[in-house]
Amino acid sequence: MGVPYDRGLAEVADGVLAWLQPDGGWGWSNAGLVVDGSDALLVDTLFDLKLTAEMLAAMRAATPGVEIGTVVNTHANGDHCYGNQLLGDRRIVATRRAAAEMARVAPSRLAGMVASAPTMGAVGEYVQRIFGAFAFDGIELTVPTETFDGALTVTVGDTRVDLIELGPAHTEGDLVAVVPSRRTLFAGDLLFIGGHPIVWTGPVANWIAALDRILAMDVEVIVPGHGPVTDKAGVTELRSYFVELVDAARPLFAAGLSPLDAARRLRIDRAAGWGEAERLVVNVAACFRDFGAADVAVDGFADMAALASEARR
Repeated sequence: MGVPYDRGLAEVADGVLAWLQPDGGWGWSNAGLVVDGSDALLVDTLFDLKLTAEMLAAMRAATPGVEIGTVVNTHANGDHCYGNQLLGDRRIVATRRAAAEMARVAPSRLAGMVASAPTMGAVGEYVQRIFGAFAFDGIELTVPTETFDGALTVTVGDTRVDLIELGPAHTEGDLVAVVPSRRTLFAGDLLFIGGHPIVWTGPVANWIAALDRILAMDVEVIVPGHGPVTDKAGVTELRSYFVELVDAARPLFAAGLSPLDAARRLRIDRAAGWGEAERLVVNVAACFRDFGAADVAVDGFADMAALASEARR
């Protein structure tokens, strides 16, 4: 997926570490650690307990004597919060909307999907391919202990971290975590590098506006939710993707196509070579809703499975 990069911890700024998981596809999310003295703030946990435990062990080895006091979840998707259980006695912060959304998507739901995959035909094969590597059994949903709307500033030792709500876009309550003194930003899934984003909530215009907000910030290093570390060029590239998507989807909507048929016809030139191209059908459906469609006929995983299967022929 995109530029090759290594798995594990990378120091991206003084006292700021990123945990990176190639290839950045379904479930293989990034996280981060902000350290000042013996205090640390963790940005996001991972999709299951084993992956999260492995990450925490690597962080402890790299920062001896440091204790994570605060966990920030950038949004409600499980690959950014299902590992919270291992830090359930800490301060866990998210937006109010993200916390509400988390409570509706229990790990048992994904566990059930994977368990049922052998009986689900082509959709089950797709579910097994994208989620089969993860262990959802035994995860107890651990929701934030503190929520906010708009913005919240927290401190790690003497280091300020600004949490800024920029959703709804990818999900209902997306936030970014900015370390101003290090000119570093953790974007969560407002930023995918080398892979198609997915608009679970939208509207698309909100996502474009969120990227504009990031571009206006005084930051130099940006850790995406998925993919390699980037800078504002990566943000600009994703913004251009969405602009191209909206322009290309509008005439297909006017022609009365379904999101699936529109996605079959639509090509986003700048996304050539990006992973997870089947997500285009969900993004087209989001555009159609934004164009005023009262009832968008889309079955997310079934339609993505169909596109992925067609692409492999």
